Amino acid sequence: MHEPYDLTSIVERLRAQGTDDALIEVKSCETKLSTDMWESVSAFANTAGGLIICGLSEKAGFTPLERFDLDRVRDQFVTGIGDGGQPALVSPIPHYQLQRGIVDGRPVLLIDIAELSIRDKPCYIVARGVQAGSYKRVDDKDIRLSATELYELQSALIPSDADSSIVPEATIDDLDHKLVDAVITNRRHLSARALRGASTREAQMERLNITNKEGAVRLAGLLAVGIYPQQYFPKLVIDVAVHPGTEKSEPGAPRFLDRQICDGPLPACIEDALAVIGRNLRKISTVSGAGRTEEWEIPKEVLREALANAVIHREYSPMFVGESVSVDIYPDRVEVRSPGGLWGGKTLDNLDNGDSRCRNAKLMSLMGATPLEYDEGFVAESQGSGILSMIREMESKHLGRPAFIAHADSFCVQFARHGVELQQNRTWLEEHAGTALDRKDETLLMVFRERGGELSVGQIRSTLKWDSDDIRTRCEQLVASGLIVATEQDTYRLAEDDRVVHADDDLPLDERILKAMAPDQEISARDIAAALNVPIAKIRYRLPALIEAGRIRATADAHSRNRKYVLVEH
Repeated sequence: MHEPYDLTSIVERLRAQGTDDALIEVKSCETKLSTDMWESVSAFANTAGGLIICGLSEKAGFTPLERFDLDRVRDQFVTGIGDGGQPALVSPIPHYQLQRGIVDGRPVLLIDIAELSIRDKPCYIVARGVQAGSYKRVDDKDIRLSATELYELQSALIPSDADSSIVPEATIDDLDHKLVDAVITNRRHLSARALRGASTREAQMERLNITNKEGAVRLAGLLAVGIYPQQYFPKLVIDVAVHPGTEKSEPGAPRFLDRQICDGPLPACIEDALAVIGRNLRKISTVSGAGRTEEWEIPKEVLREALANAVIHREYSPMFVGESVSVDIYPDRVEVRSPGGLWGGKTLDNLDNGDSRCRNAKLMSLMGATPLEYDEGFVAESQGSGILSMIREMESKHLGRPAFIAHADSFCVQFARHGVELQQNRTWLEEHAGTALDRKDETLLMVFRERGGELSVGQIRSTLKWDSDDIRTRCEQLVASGLIVATEQDTYRLAEDDRVVHADDDLPLDERILKAMAPDQEISARDIAAALNVPIAKIRYRLPALIEAGRIRATADAHSRNRKYVLVEH
């Protein structure tokens, strides 16, 4: 269940925005439950839970009803949910809490609906059945779940055999025999027992689930080592598109700046998609040993991991084979989206715990022995560390944590692009340092620049996830170079350089942010940064503290592209 609600703040927010939202639904229910009550119960139970407020009129600006019969409405709800001796109107029944509240001196009824566990979803209206009576919450609307969403919810804990299915028309001649030989060799090296007793090539292919006992080709085998799997499954590709604006198909703009359908076996799809992404990202030159290397604004290995996860963990059941993995490149972000929701009990809360849960176990095993087309190594590690490695790589370079967006029938990884900021940082480093630095020293200096003030070793470790001793060693080297100074034990700050580091305004940054915001006017972090001529990462670092202090509020959740900020009047 949710934490105790601040009803006053909720009503103020609803009145300001003029509508309810993803977590709050208002229903008048003057003397009886509204006809759509159970749609909202189903929607909240299938999404993230939420609060239903009975006794307010949305049409009248979220004002309380004069003749609201709280006790009668409460009793009707209790009866409908199955706690009044009558059959429940929804199933399974979600946990709920009832509470009385006061708005403008009049009573309202608060009904707190908890999200169901993945094991129990979907919650549906019994009279309509699962197909027609299951809903989800999208902003302020209760929307019926689609067939694919229902399928994913109902099979989220059921082992899938889609990757072991036979491709009826495919034969051994559809396989790339060099790839087959490489997989056989690699599996033998990875596990001596894997091919024990399989003396013929046919037996080895059966053992590795490339084929079955009759020699028919499995889907996993065709995808991993096939010559051209798209002959039978045209949409099992990676579709990479580059967009001119921050949304798809913006009016007056070309639809795509670049687009490529990446096909062939999955290793080739991944490498081709990576090449398309790479030619559309900004590159930054960095020092590496005695020379300089070109570094992508989003690390190449992070993107490769995201692509591998997308094709390996996507849904391959018949209902989904008509959908592609998509990569959308926007000026401010890159999104990798795959068909199928999270599987096996994985949630956004435990996604990075290192536990491996694989919907397509046979395909995963094959991809763990399938070589990359252009680079060393294999497509997958099969250790459940992919998400965690992406997060650590991004954080260690101070590029921000990837955003993970999970829906019932799709999963998206979103990477912020920092190319412009990286180039600004490069200019600042060249002016401030006056000498070439390696990548980790550059990253450390950028943390000092963007966070401002004094930073302890512990604070740096929390930001970059580096070892404390490594941080101390590097800080002492930067102290010796005159780039930072030690202020006390394990605490440092940038060496004074008002020309480069500090703005001309003596006000603290928090106060400058507040001055840049006008009452009742929404403003984005990027617009604040532009107005103050301050790096956007530094602005984003201070905004959560201002929200926590009650000085400002956000208009959307932390991962929303539409998130803006509004002054809170006192």
